Amino acid sequence: MHQITTPWPFDGWTPHAVAFDCDGTLVDTESCWTHAQTELFAARGLIFTPAYELAFHGMALPPRCARIAEVFGEPGSATAIRGELLYLVTERISAHAAPRPGALQVVALITAAVPAAVISNAPQSLLDIALKRAGLDGMFTVVIGAEAAARPKPAPDPYLLGCARLGTSPATTLAIEDSATGLRSARDAGLATLGVPSLPDQSLCADAVVSTLEHPSLIKWIGTWRAPPIE
Repeated sequence: MHQITTPWPFDGWTPHAVAFDCDGTLVDTESCWTHAQTELFAARGLIFTPAYELAFHGMALPPRCARIAEVFGEPGSATAIRGELLYLVTERISAHAAPRPGALQVVALITAAVPAAVISNAPQSLLDIALKRAGLDGMFTVVIGAEAAARPKPAPDPYLLGCARLGTSPATTLAIEDSATGLRSARDAGLATLGVPSLPDQSLCADAVVSTLEHPSLIKWIGTWRAPPIE
């Protein structure tokens, strides 16, 4: 069943640009992260639970690995864990990542009307692999990985940087995200927000929330857009 925020808050508004998250929003990499982290935990005789998955969701790699080091009781090992996890998840994404339902259609519709960016907490190398694997590489005006901003999401820095590179103001830009971490970043940067949950029973705080990028009301709304004047 398609779910959508009612009333729809965006009627009559055309954003000047759109900024997408990648992992879990455009590309189904969350299952890849889950598999890699399950393997990482299992190597230490531990179980990677849904609670850990939710806690780490949308988190950049350095703070994620610092948290994992705490869980493992391995102080000072965050850097080594980062290398181990990055190897596992790169291997998995390279072989298994796929576009999220509706992602290719929505990106094609949006980029035909307004500029679009990808703003991710993933390392640039991993982001490039995921976009290429999903058939989305080369479709965005701006692509920002974790190394580009001074602070990762949930800080507003990545979205502020993205708007600057797009040449738009945050107030005229729409962010599309699947995590509370990403939505907080976009919201604090001043963007309008659309949430598309990627985890079961996930509650997101956004201006609007849809269960899928394929939602017909979302597709219809994008179809009304006209390219705005250059700022």
